[in-house]
Amino acid sequence: MSIAVRVRPEAPANGLAGLKHIRHDIVSGIVVSLVSLPLSSGIAIASGVPPIYGLISAIIAGLVFPLLGGAYVTIAGPAAGLAPALLALMVALGGAGDADHVGAGYPFLLVVICMVGVLQIILSLLKLARFASIIPVSVVEGMLASIGLLIIVKQLPMFFGYTGKVHAHEFVDFLGELPTYATGMTVPVFAVSMSSLVVLFVLGNFKNVRLLKIIPPQLFAVVFGVILGQLFHLSSVGSNFLINLPKDPFHGLHTPHFSELFSRQDLWYAAILGVITLTMIDGVESLATAMAVDRIDPYHRKSSPNRVLLAMGVANIASSLAGGLTIIPGGVKSKVNVASGGRTLWANFTNAICLILYLMVGREWINMIPKGLLAAVLIYTGWKMCEPLVWKHVAHIGKEQLSIFTLTVVATLLTDLLWGIIIGVVAKFALNMFLYRRAMTKSAPAMRPPLARSMLDFFRNPVYERALLGSEYHLYLDKPLVCFNTMRISKELDQVPAEATAVFVHLNARVGVIDHTSCENLLQVVEEFSHNNVPLEIVGLDRMKRMSAHPSCTHLATEELAAVC
Repeated sequence: MSIAVRVRPEAPANGLAGLKHIRHDIVSGIVVSLVSLPLSSGIAIASGVPPIYGLISAIIAGLVFPLLGGAYVTIAGPAAGLAPALLALMVALGGAGDADHVGAGYPFLLVVICMVGVLQIILSLLKLARFASIIPVSVVEGMLASIGLLIIVKQLPMFFGYTGKVHAHEFVDFLGELPTYATGMTVPVFAVSMSSLVVLFVLGNFKNVRLLKIIPPQLFAVVFGVILGQLFHLSSVGSNFLINLPKDPFHGLHTPHFSELFSRQDLWYAAILGVITLTMIDGVESLATAMAVDRIDPYHRKSSPNRVLLAMGVANIASSLAGGLTIIPGGVKSKVNVASGGRTLWANFTNAICLILYLMVGREWINMIPKGLLAAVLIYTGWKMCEPLVWKHVAHIGKEQLSIFTLTVVATLLTDLLWGIIIGVVAKFALNMFLYRRAMTKSAPAMRPPLARSMLDFFRNPVYERALLGSEYHLYLDKPLVCFNTMRISKELDQVPAEATAVFVHLNARVGVIDHTSCENLLQVVEEFSHNNVPLEIVGLDRMKRMSAHPSCTHLATEELAAVC
């Protein structure tokens, strides 16, 4: 959830005012570019296109994002999280390519990406970015975990150096083909891939080493993998095992085929479904990543969701017209930016300029990067999205959250990302309704509304009264606070009077349930207000039953709360 906050005067600003911090953003942008180069290349290959298209996307993002703002230290570019969806959509639109050629479906995919950008701009102008908060946190985390698993399995052929035809398209298919990839491996390629992956995991365990906070393990692994690739003479083993950028990387790029797609009625369903899927995933992941990066911003600045969505929309349109992939904020590169001292979005601009220079003068060096190394980097990235620690964290929040998380993962892997999200959201709605009705029956049966009204209350504004008493602002809630109406309370907190020096949010017995998503948002709001020296207290939260020891777990109404009310 995002609120309007009063930023400290000393906090660096974006735009022209941010240029006085450019020396910091130049240094951080250079470090980011060294990570962006292999990561963007690998994401492009994972998406079913040659590496140059990922680099074009990163360049476009770096040139556009600083001009539109919305965030502060977030680095935008192609995202690994969208690679499985892009690949599947390209197959549906006529065929995907690989690291060396573009598939028949790519020009149509560019049309879809352009339409996604247009839709994102419309949604941002209508101030609808808040609707992303409707997606429960456990569903978002389940979506990301399933994407991580998809990224891992789809890198297996390149990781092993398998040269045969890849027939698998779905998660289960790739797992079933694993023995084929292993027996058909190219040993030198596998040696480079596996060694690079080991380096990533080993260095990833030294989280407190200062150097590794500034220069991420991925960069060390790339240097190591390139050296190992030269020692193993991968170029003589086969030209197909190294990146191969064209001599003129900006010439001959594919562009959207608008008229051809519009005339192909047999592709309309896939295109429309693609627009919906990419808009939903792009929007949810963009806003979730931007908010996550806000938490590590040393200046405690907060992103503007609608502005971020607008920036992503413009960037996606520009990227598609230039032949690039979808663009969203990237978690890995943003963390590198913060660790390297980046202060404003101009670090994105530095990143783009560096990538252009690399392509102009460093093509021969880039072509020394083994594809298996990129597969290792993506496998490591996918692992961080779905590792056991993620499951353990969700389980710590609550068993019911783990069930929604697991259901979303399984549903996504067995169907697709869109259906996985839909199934997860429906399951979350049903779970919240069950918990709410049960809590009301036990705590205040006389107050329990009919089922139909309960369902409507999940989408209504939970605030029924507001009062400014002196310099204290009070909000009174009488409806369940769940992910489906949490944007309502967010809007209420956006409108806290400037003269208020303290804010109190009062919960009564009719609240019934505060789910994990809403509880996490409330706790974030408390922290955000405290950074601006405006204490915010949630009155009655301590009288609710917690479903686990985690601070943001689901809370249920009790008889004690009903008695006080």
